[in-house]
Amino acid sequence: MKAAATDDLTEAVTELRALFPEMRLGQLVLNLASAAGVDDLSGLWDVEDEVLLTAARRLLERNRGR
Repeated sequence: MKAAATDDLTEAVTELRALFPEMRLGQLVLNLASAAGVDDLSGLWDVEDEVLLTAARRLLERNRGR
């Protein structure tokens, strides 16, 4: 795991929290995992930060106008 990707992911999650303040953090994490292609929650353990970051950036881009 690269520290830069983890830092970028943390920033992206912070941005997502600002876009979706009505969501609890667990809901946000579940939606992010789903956007990253995780079909089974046990698969979340193996998802690389870079994959989550790509999904987070995609969600941010789609929802910036909210």
